[in-house]
Amino acid sequence: MPVKRLSVVVTRRLPEVVETRMKELFDVTLRDPDTPMSREELAAAMRQADVLVPTITDTIDAGLLGQAGEKLKLIANYGAGFDHVDVATARQRGILVSNTPGVTTEDTADMVMALILAVTRRIPEGLKVMQSGNWPGWSPMANLGGRLGGRRLGILGMGRIGQAVARRARAFGLQVHYHNRKRVRPETEAELEATWWESLDQMLARMDIVSVNCPHTPSTFHLLNARRLKLMKPSAVVVNTSRGEVIDQNALTRALRAGELAGAGLDVYEQGSELNPRLHDLANVVLLPHMGSATIEGRIEMGEKVIINIKTFADGHRPPDQVVPGMS
Repeated sequence: MPVKRLSVVVTRRLPEVVETRMKELFDVTLRDPDTPMSREELAAAMRQADVLVPTITDTIDAGLLGQAGEKLKLIANYGAGFDHVDVATARQRGILVSNTPGVTTEDTADMVMALILAVTRRIPEGLKVMQSGNWPGWSPMANLGGRLGGRRLGILGMGRIGQAVARRARAFGLQVHYHNRKRVRPETEAELEATWWESLDQMLARMDIVSVNCPHTPSTFHLLNARRLKLMKPSAVVVNTSRGEVIDQNALTRALRAGELAGAGLDVYEQGSELNPRLHDLANVVLLPHMGSATIEGRIEMGEKVIINIKTFADGHRPPDQVVPGMS
């Protein structure tokens, strides 16, 4: 008799090679068109599937988990972040959760450096001049930015991505500082030539550039609030490729408009795709549409990890990237 294949529902379009491999292995329902599922569609998917493959655009809260069918036994998240899934409630209902850690580390670290360069060297402003067709020609005092070498970079969150940012920063001549929940190993500090600050407040007051690379948890929500932003130097720059909720977006907007900060490079936002409209008007702010992990190689590797997690689960074993409550 043929072996029954797992029923898998994928909530967004994935790279063709990933979708094709899923079709070969599972009884998979693919998403078409590539738009986020409504809450009703997610509930229906969770009633029919053995495995749900959501993304960061899908909020899987206790209410939705309460509507899940008896079949649903695994939420194989496509992405490293999992704060959009109520892992504790899923566990209580006997539903495992997995993610795809480590895949996007290098890609996101590349984007951190791209944003730092874009803001400090005023690249978008230069592009705008050229695209307007009104460039008057070279001038010694036109479009002056700042040199990276010798500046202090404060990394908020020294995990995989934070360390990858530190390695790149050293190549650009930046002095690396960091604040982390736990101090990293001495050999890691030595390799990165990184200075640890137990006090976030003290670090912020001394940095020229701050890169946010920590996850969103209850303890990191608005970690950079109005009070902490005021601690920073008026010449300082903030870059965020992690989670928008870590920065109070309205407080950041006020600080930038008041000249209390020199600039910001943002790839993530507190309200998802909804931005404070006053951010758009600022020449010293670079806004990207959550592109930090957007490489074809990364997206395929994420899909491969999802498939491994599902296949391992189907074979009766714990998924290698299982998430448990309390992880961050």
